[in-house]
Amino acid sequence: MYAVVLHAFGPAANLRYETAPDPEPGPGQVRIAVKAAGVHLVETMMRSGMASDSLPPLPELPAIFGGEVAGRVDAVGPDVSPSWIGRDIVTSAGQPGGYAELAVADVASVHRLPAGLGHETAVAMVVTGRTTLEFLDVAKLTSDDVVLVTSSAGGIGRLVVQYAHALGATVIGAAGGPAKVAAVRSLGADLAVDYDEPGWERSLAERLGGRTVTALLDGVGGDKARAAFELLADGGRHLIIGNASQQDFQPAPEMLKERDLTVTNALMILISRPEQRPAYEARALAAAADGTLTPAVQTFPLAQAAAAHAALESRATTGKVVLIP
Repeated sequence: MYAVVLHAFGPAANLRYETAPDPEPGPGQVRIAVKAAGVHLVETMMRSGMASDSLPPLPELPAIFGGEVAGRVDAVGPDVSPSWIGRDIVTSAGQPGGYAELAVADVASVHRLPAGLGHETAVAMVVTGRTTLEFLDVAKLTSDDVVLVTSSAGGIGRLVVQYAHALGATVIGAAGGPAKVAAVRSLGADLAVDYDEPGWERSLAERLGGRTVTALLDGVGGDKARAAFELLADGGRHLIIGNASQQDFQPAPEMLKERDLTVTNALMILISRPEQRPAYEARALAAAADGTLTPAVQTFPLAQAAAAHAALESRATTGKVVLIP
């Protein structure tokens, strides 16, 4: 098979498109003829060799990334029913990963695709959609909220905007550049702002006309998170749902107390409860199948995985990045 293989940690160019041995399914496993493979920001960090308590352990090299895999079962392990062959499935636990024409996964980790759901959409939802729903359950948004979503043109941000809009909340999407701002506006955001423009937070405060933000769902961190945080009303809540800038923002404890503000690291909550993931994955796939949530997908050929990583790192992508063998 052809696969994208990492032989040395470092820049995106280290990802090499080459031939690799076909994987064989072991006990309790199925083999998947890959139709779509998701690319995650965490994988770009791991590819670079970044090690952190908040990241999965670095793989042994050579490695094939891509746990998010959708495709059709073409072989099964010795103790798996042959009835799985030919089924369209998706998993968040491909091994070796989906940056390849073939991948294997434990049959217990796979979901059958709901009727009408395509491989690209399924692979966009199995982790991104699942994570979004987990964040939203932590956020407990209501129709009375004024919600500010940073990184709102990203895979998770877009789904949060859709959900909050359908809920009846006032939704503000912040993204970088006119094209992304226009995309966020088309999702139903009541206001869409370009946070690459200097003073964007002051301009937004004026446009709100006296209203204040009650819930900030921040996927960026750093200076943009700091500016967004200043827009929170007393008693407001700040949820950390990502860190695209890879820069920390920590509000002063005395400010939190004085203004009755809460900061919740929703990422850490999700990490602490992996047993809930399968149920959330099923919910996410069902939400995409019935049209409740619609992910944006930006595809790259498998052979251009290095370009996909570089684009994701430079925040030049819109929605979920998916590789197509």
